[in-house]
Amino acid sequence: MAAAPVFFARAIRPFKALFVSDAFAGILLIFVAAAAMIVANTGLSHAYHELFHGRLAWTPIPKLDTLHLWINDGLMAIFFFVVGLEVKRELIAGSLADPRARRLPVLAAAAGMAAPAAIFLFLVGGNANLHSGWAIPAATDIAFAMGVVGLLGTRVPGPLRLFLLTVAIVDDIGAVAIIALAYTPNIKLVWLIASLVVLAVMIGMNRAHVSRIAPYILAALVLWVCVLFSGVHATIAGVVAALTIPMKRRDGRSMLENIEHALVGWNAYLVVPVFGFANAGVDIRELGLDALLDPLPLAVAAGLVAGKQLGIFSAVYAADRVGFARKPDGCNWVEMWGVTILCGIGFTMSLFISGLAFPGFPVLVEEAKIGILLGSLISALLGYGVLRLTTTHPEMANPQAG
Repeated sequence: MAAAPVFFARAIRPFKALFVSDAFAGILLIFVAAAAMIVANTGLSHAYHELFHGRLAWTPIPKLDTLHLWINDGLMAIFFFVVGLEVKRELIAGSLADPRARRLPVLAAAAGMAAPAAIFLFLVGGNANLHSGWAIPAATDIAFAMGVVGLLGTRVPGPLRLFLLTVAIVDDIGAVAIIALAYTPNIKLVWLIASLVVLAVMIGMNRAHVSRIAPYILAALVLWVCVLFSGVHATIAGVVAALTIPMKRRDGRSMLENIEHALVGWNAYLVVPVFGFANAGVDIRELGLDALLDPLPLAVAAGLVAGKQLGIFSAVYAADRVGFARKPDGCNWVEMWGVTILCGIGFTMSLFISGLAFPGFPVLVEEAKIGILLGSLISALLGYGVLRLTTTHPEMANPQAG
């Protein structure tokens, strides 16, 4: 009788490992995107649209009168707050702290944002109405990309994983800068000044070594409201607020990492999936299959699939050849290529930017989403395939190990 429980335990072991691995957040996003597409293309599509885009009966902030706006402008501020915490930690005590170590990922990320934008603009040609979408294929989704890498287990060398993570973090920095500079059409000076005053207070709290979390959270909420009404996208407040959080308390304990660890699970398993479900649903029936061949989705997909790997791989290869920076240790060029393909997964940030790029043009936003989903899916499958076929487990490479 004891054989059955043992057999069952062995059978579910891979699934238990999946739920505690780096892959789970990425797998969750895949299911969320698929669920959104299914709901949006069935009899539930009207309910789906009304849930997120129907006017709320009551809202404390009139500007945010739909659930979709509360998710994109409010809930996603938490996502950007976590991004800000991660960026600050990496810059001060992580892989971006050493100027020599950050040469390659910074160069690769810059090239990996420029090449997709160039391909996008080339493919949309003279259609000026589409030019504002140039940044949609520029960013890499950390959770999705690292989730695919997690599925490969020990096949991907540690330094290559670190390279992918670091490039994605620098990508996020660039995407935040783009959102702040390129997608801020109207500035309300009074609210912007109020935002700067609140930011100055938070910086003062940092300098005064305020070590309680509550004052920072309260100030961050006030900053979010001010930025929301200033014309700058409200989620920028999340990044800026995170940069004011002290690394350590007076007693030497880590304050920033404690907050990051407390939020990272909520961010990965609630904030981003809710955002993905609210934004990934595209009704193909309304657009028609012909929309797949329209310039916008093709340009976005090509930017993600071709632009990302072309820009990043070319930058890494050139930097290695001229001696500016060496490629990650323990990997060959084919493995390097496989990881650059995964950088074409642009799910979260690309979906976010698509809504900013075409305000008032829902059809263009939907077409951009098709390109994002298609490009991200191709990049995930192609990158996984290349790495799965060209890498080996350490124990496979060295039979004497263990």
